[in-house]
Amino acid sequence: MKKAIAILFMTLLLPGAMAHAQTYPAKSVRIVVGFTPGGVTDVAARILAQKLTELWGQTVVVDNRPGASGIIGAETVSKAAPDGYTLLVSPQTSTSVATTLYPKLPYDVVRDIPIITVIGSSPQLLVLHPSLPPRTFREFIPFAKANYKTLSFGSGGLGSTPHLAGELLNLSLDIKMVHVPYKGENTAVADVLGGQLPLMFSSLPVSLPLSKAGKLRALAITSLKRTPLAPEYPTIAESGIPGFETATWVGLHAPGGINKDLLVRINADVIKILNLPDTRERLAQQGIDRVGNSPDEATAYLKSEITKWAKVIKAANVRID
Repeated sequence: MKKAIAILFMTLLLPGAMAHAQTYPAKSVRIVVGFTPGGVTDVAARILAQKLTELWGQTVVVDNRPGASGIIGAETVSKAAPDGYTLLVSPQTSTSVATTLYPKLPYDVVRDIPIITVIGSSPQLLVLHPSLPPRTFREFIPFAKANYKTLSFGSGGLGSTPHLAGELLNLSLDIKMVHVPYKGENTAVADVLGGQLPLMFSSLPVSLPLSKAGKLRALAITSLKRTPLAPEYPTIAESGIPGFETATWVGLHAPGGINKDLLVRINADVIKILNLPDTRERLAQQGIDRVGNSPDEATAYLKSEITKWAKVIKAANVRID
């Protein structure tokens, strides 16, 4: 009897849910970003918001809710009504990494902020001070193994993608270079430029101009394939550590419980925008390779990233004090 009632209830709800997906949006939409204005995540969200405003004929605004590595913004969306009028643009630091790094995370990443699509992905460059001997990543491997006790690497903070890239490199080479966290990537890069810090993984928009100017020596990139944003740099995967991959990727999420038809509708519209030449160009200017996958593909990728970084964080004993 209970099963029959449940089926009847769902049958009555289904037409309404489908109609909502077809008429959506009927008012303004809010995209929450858990970081201050100006960063890569915020810029990606604003590019998306502008294009969605043009496509939908409704205002799409970006609402910055910074704090706790983006967790405050993600928690805000996890508690919002699942009607499509509150969305989240978040990097993996607040999702796949935070799941392990923060044991008391106030939301379940897969259930409470389901992913709609991966907007884009940005690899890092491994950069050295030019005074260090290695000129290629293949030369860096024996150098690091022989000198790791005196080497350190910087990053913009604990749990950041460059930090975890360094820990993954440590594990891959069976060495232990010391991590030096900074309050922001630019400060760390300044110390590599000045020779106070020997090396680090750095985002493309920051490190690429410095490498091309000869102020830093870039050895390899962290994507599995060479990026069209800087095709001259080989990958670490092709240069001695097969399968090595790290990237800062940005996803579009919704509150848990969102109707699947509506989620698919938003996904289709966002992919349409990501395929526009000017959208690709604007993302590329921020060092972001456009992705745009289906909800199922994005969810599978998110789950694989959770598993991957859980292993690295535990093996490297990374903790947030």
